[in-house]
Amino acid sequence: MPPRPRLHVAARLALVALCMLLAGVAVHHFSARAGLAALRADTRHDLDLLATAVDGSVTRYEHLPSAVALSSEVLHLLRAAELERETLQPAANHYLERLNSFFGGLAIFVLDTEGTVVASSDWIYSDNLLGQNQKLRSYFQAAVRGAPDRYYAIDETRNEAGYFFAHPIRDEGQDWRVVGVAVVKIGLADLERRWMPRNEPVLLADANGVVIVASVPDWRYTALRPLSGEVAAEIGATRRFAEHVIRPFPAALGMPSAGESLLVSFPEAPTLAGERRLTARDFLVETRLLPGTGWQLMTFADLRGRRADALTDAALGAAATGCVLLLGLFLQQRRRTLKSRAEAQALLQKANAELEQKVSLRTADLTAANERLRAEVAERERAEQTLRAAQDELVQAAKLAVLGQLATGITHELTQPLGALRTLGGNAIEFMRRGDQATARGNLEIMATLVDRMGEIIDPLKTYARKSPARPASVDVAHALRSALFLLDQKLRRAGVAVDNRCEPGRALAWCDQNRLEQVLVNLIGNAVDAMSDSPLRTLRIEADAAPSGRLLVRVIDSGPGLSDDALAHIFEPFFTTKPAGVGLGLGLAISQDIVRDFGGDLSAANHPEGGAVFTLDLPTAGEHQA
Repeated sequence: MPPRPRLHVAARLALVALCMLLAGVAVHHFSARAGLAALRADTRHDLDLLATAVDGSVTRYEHLPSAVALSSEVLHLLRAAELERETLQPAANHYLERLNSFFGGLAIFVLDTEGTVVASSDWIYSDNLLGQNQKLRSYFQAAVRGAPDRYYAIDETRNEAGYFFAHPIRDEGQDWRVVGVAVVKIGLADLERRWMPRNEPVLLADANGVVIVASVPDWRYTALRPLSGEVAAEIGATRRFAEHVIRPFPAALGMPSAGESLLVSFPEAPTLAGERRLTARDFLVETRLLPGTGWQLMTFADLRGRRADALTDAALGAAATGCVLLLGLFLQQRRRTLKSRAEAQALLQKANAELEQKVSLRTADLTAANERLRAEVAERERAEQTLRAAQDELVQAAKLAVLGQLATGITHELTQPLGALRTLGGNAIEFMRRGDQATARGNLEIMATLVDRMGEIIDPLKTYARKSPARPASVDVAHALRSALFLLDQKLRRAGVAVDNRCEPGRALAWCDQNRLEQVLVNLIGNAVDAMSDSPLRTLRIEADAAPSGRLLVRVIDSGPGLSDDALAHIFEPFFTTKPAGVGLGLGLAISQDIVRDFGGDLSAANHPEGGAVFTLDLPTAGEHQA
């Protein structure tokens, strides 16, 4: 791909990635806001239900102290002198016990104007409140002045936290003067039990911001905000929370306004009651002020689910944006592709029209060229036939030239048997005339032997001189070599050449024409004899070995002076010869190489390492031909 289109593709992909990122950020922003709003609505609805439950659990005891103030048993006890109270106290205790068992509070007791408990519903227990003085409690001080009050504190006697409702007791017979205080103590443990199944923290704090009830035990008796010096001194003086030290809340909540939500992050995940450790640390905080008590009810909603939804929506938004953009790019690219395809099709049609015109012109030229080529092929075939005929004639002429060279030796070989035949024939006639049949028959037998010998001399000459087409067959190289040595026997004897024939019959079989092979061997052996004419040692060695390739190698090695570099370069060229002028035409080796190549072999020349020249016939074998 060229650099410029690559830059375009990279720029488009970068633009798509940027758009996906922006879309993901925007979707995350809106999804987070929508999720936070939905979570805020759910949390506020849950907070309303919790506030209703808390208010119902507390306010149902609100009017109970006023009912105690109307009891005749209690009024009689408060009106009586100190010595008479011992007799009236059991009746008041039983009344308060029945009333408390009906409503299910922690305790109901009555204080005189000095703050001493004179009757109590828990009189049956050893750690009852009878005789205790609670004049330092703020709820008593308010009620004895004639104002009902509410108060959260820890009872030091039982170390039990409770919520106190105090109401003044007025005596109608004493001009409605305050003669005592009726107090109802309720527990808030029921709220904690209700909150235990929840998986999100909830707390309840008093008007000073001190947590009095919480589903996370570690949050109890912590201050949501720093306490003022006056409030801290009042808590310490009244021992409102007994021995408990007010600690700071583990997270900064600030001062939320009415209806405002807070996002709070804790240093570590809170642990709910029952050692249930949460995994979340970030929460949405909703606060509700409970009317009549000044308490604050807070719920903590886990933000992880909404944040995960926002991330999922962002990923989906980015993916959708990417799909839309990629679809747009795909459609744009498809439109360009279709346009390019239409243009290419138009160009192709134009090119086809031009090509058809060119093809018609080229076809006419090719037809004419084919006609000329056919004429040239026919001419070459005729020339090849003429060349083949000339080569055959040249081969035959070379044979006859060799026969001419052998004529003298053959004549000498035939002269002696002919003279012997003449003498033996005359003798046979004379012996027959004399009647010596046995002697005449012996002469005739000798004559027959001489005739056979003359036939053995003439048969190789007839075979060698016969002009016949080459017919390859399985040939024993030893037989062809024996015929060639027989034809050159006189020449070898006159030249004084010792022949070392290492080719054994039946062990070197070649696929060729025996007559042509004999002609090649005669040529090579004759050349070797001529090359050793001036050598003091004249030895001709003939070897036949199998090559690693499976072919047959026949070597003719002489002890002559060898071949020069120039001779090796031109040895197989027609009319090249190393013999003196007028001795040879220089066609023997060229013809021999053509003959060998006709039946799939080759002829090569080299200098032998021990001296002299070596000519190697590389011949196919009968097994190779069959394969």
